[in-house]
Amino acid sequence: MKKVGIIMGSDSDLPIIKKATDTLKSLGILFEVHIYSAHRTPVQAAEFSKNARENGFGVIIAAAGMAAHLAGAVAANTTLPVIGIPCKSSNLDGIDALLSTVQMPSGIPVATVAINGGVNAALLSAQILAVEDKEIAEKLKAKRQADAAKVLEKDKNVLQQL
Repeated sequence: MKKVGIIMGSDSDLPIIKKATDTLKSLGILFEVHIYSAHRTPVQAAEFSKNARENGFGVIIAAAGMAAHLAGAVAANTTLPVIGIPCKSSNLDGIDALLSTVQMPSGIPVATVAINGGVNAALLSAQILAVEDKEIAEKLKAKRQADAAKVLEKDKNVLQQL
């Protein structure tokens, strides 16, 4: 089974990454987490990205706030799928990171999830891996069914309350 590489630009992104790792754990997907900055440790970020495929990764999640260059820097150094998580900052509520993450030049794609979207980044990673892994595909299907059942139970409860 391929692993998910997770890179965050700062340890301040850890609460968002924790949501991603919890989701991956629930699906039985292996992952590896690092703190590499596109600006402060560009050599390490590039080396991780360049060697990711050979090191058993199938997809990379990159989380960063503010200028949010990390996902693009990672994508520039690998042909693996890269998913960017724009992280909310105190200045512009994450809009700056969102715009930085989605505005990639042609030829260097980065998939982007919602601001602070750790869960969706993990689920999208799982969906990418599930293209060639039937076990992950079945786990995703079961999760969707369980999620739907929770919503229907809430619907039932609302009807009873009203």
